[in-house]
Amino acid sequence: MTLDEKIKALKADIKAQRDKLSADQISLRNLVEKAESDEDLAKAKDARGKVDGLKEEIRKNEETLALYEEALNGDGKKKPAGKRNKNNDPEQNERRQAIIDYVRSKGLKRSKALKFEKTDEGTFVVVGKRDITPTTDGVTSTVAAPTIPDAISYTPLRDLQTVVDLKPFTTVFQATTKKGSYPTVANATTKMATVAELAANPAMAKPNFNDIDWTVETYRQALPVSQESLDDSEIDLMGLISTNADQIKLNTTNDAVASVLKTFTAQAVASLDDLKLVNNTKLDPAYARTLVVTQSFYQWLDTVKDNNGRYLLQDSIISPSGKVVFGIPVVVVSDETLGVAGEAHAFLGDIKRAVLFANRADFMIRWVDDNIYGQYLQAGMRFGVAKADENAGYFLTYTAPASSSSSTPSK
Repeated sequence: MTLDEKIKALKADIKAQRDKLSADQISLRNLVEKAESDEDLAKAKDARGKVDGLKEEIRKNEETLALYEEALNGDGKKKPAGKRNKNNDPEQNERRQAIIDYVRSKGLKRSKALKFEKTDEGTFVVVGKRDITPTTDGVTSTVAAPTIPDAISYTPLRDLQTVVDLKPFTTVFQATTKKGSYPTVANATTKMATVAELAANPAMAKPNFNDIDWTVETYRQALPVSQESLDDSEIDLMGLISTNADQIKLNTTNDAVASVLKTFTAQAVASLDDLKLVNNTKLDPAYARTLVVTQSFYQWLDTVKDNNGRYLLQDSIISPSGKVVFGIPVVVVSDETLGVAGEAHAFLGDIKRAVLFANRADFMIRWVDDNIYGQYLQAGMRFGVAKADENAGYFLTYTAPASSSSSTPSK
């Protein structure tokens, strides 16, 4: 078979392969669009592998065709008369003809005019040498960019953020109506008196009941998600969106609880002694203690030392933050939860007595909407938050003394 015949046959093969590639790509798209199960997706992946294999075959055939055409164009008979090589160097002409004969004979006809070089890949003809500038003539990653793939990950990495759920620290009860009241009883402050024999019994003080009024509010949002995005995503897209909705719900309840904590009696602290004063004298001993601190307030606590150089914060396995101070569990929240970035705030007191959380409903709903060919994810809550006991805690604000950036050591 002559070189012309080979070129003609190879072009016909390439055309047939390209036609088949076009049909296979259409078939692959149909498989992907109609995939409803893991088995369907597996079939689609097999079809994609065949498409990739066919593309590789076409590429190799095109390279072979280019080689054939280059060899054919090297023959002076195929060039126009005005563009024939006018080199009259016999040695160079002999070498050129030897290369042509070598290519046409598929390496069987070798002339002494040719120089061969052996490598690990095989034996090659050294066609010619010239001065080479590596920076301009070499193959760099920029030149080979079309063949170098980009590594793409389809699983998003969620930003790290430690969020403490404040709701469990409050008094949570299941509300059955939109609004109502919740009774509390104050601690008894009276005492008995001595009575003479057979004297009438003095009256006992009645319990002091207080009603806490609460009202349920509705919080809800919905997000439309196209069915195409759910089908074509490499990850569980609806699962990711549901997780995001849970975080939004947590932010909502935390904000509601924090809004109540910020309404308690304000107390400025500039030293550890000021913190002790609130804990020891202002807060009734009957109340349980929890210290909810912002990151900036925690930074101050974490650097305070006593006169012996020991840090006041101690390790604890029962505290949410793993730390206690004066035996009080410490809960760390972001600065924005109780104020703004950079502000050092804290709530010291009995959160369960301080905040009432009326829980009415908590739901997450998915449904299909045929008008948009997609799904809706609706998240919602109905709850109410109220201050339960005015004396159950204090809202603290730390300000560093003007003369020092840290507090005075505890005595």
